[in-house]
Amino acid sequence: MSNSYGDWFKEQRVAAGLTQQELADAAVMTRSHIAHIEAGRRAPSKEDARRLDKALNTGNVLSSFLPEDGAAVADYFGSALLLEQQALTISEFALSYIPGILQTEGYARAILGTSFPPVGKEECDRLVVTRLDRAKVLDNPPNPAVWVLLDESVLRRTVGGPDVMAMQIRHVIELVQAGRVRVHVMPFALGFHPLMDGMLTLMTFEDQPPVAYGEGLRMGKVHDSPSVVQELQSRYALALSDALPLKESLDLLRTTAKDYESQ
Repeated sequence: MSNSYGDWFKEQRVAAGLTQQELADAAVMTRSHIAHIEAGRRAPSKEDARRLDKALNTGNVLSSFLPEDGAAVADYFGSALLLEQQALTISEFALSYIPGILQTEGYARAILGTSFPPVGKEECDRLVVTRLDRAKVLDNPPNPAVWVLLDESVLRRTVGGPDVMAMQIRHVIELVQAGRVRVHVMPFALGFHPLMDGMLTLMTFEDQPPVAYGEGLRMGKVHDSPSVVQELQSRYALALSDALPLKESLDLLRTTAKDYESQ
């Protein structure tokens, strides 16, 4: 996020004679969120920007000139993408497919190329490049530390064909063996568990409060309310306690990859 936006935003707050807390109260936001926007660490959502414009009497300037980072992602994922690049720890739960930062090119292309509404080859290529760029956060260990909970359905749903699935699962296995990520599988035998409502990403930072990002069909939201984040962290901890241990999860990944390779 360009900090010229954050600098201008801060100037308007100061000119209005408001403290960060006073503006946060007027715009129904947290003070920490205001501080992150001013520092250029976080972009407001469109709804946040509209409320800030109203509180600061700035017309529609903040909502009309939201910064663009050029990445090809869904509108609702933009803020989460910025946070993902700054995170100290990332804890993922995947209900339907492999999380973006772990995806291979073949797997990503199979998902993005069959989206609706359909996209052309050029747009699909842009989306794939952005998806693969996200994986670069794993290039600089030890941060972020990444823990992943996979519902077993992620492994059983054939995305892109057996060969693509085998390569994708082998890629995850390699990341686990290299000590770069920890992966735990939520087996079908477990039945209902606390995270079945949708996908979830929990992130912590060196100098920012923790956040949670939840996503469903055509919608996603970054949560920074301490009470909401704490609830989602607790749900994740409960689900993790019921998941297969790392060794058993790795064995299941290997067996599943071999099954796809034999097809």
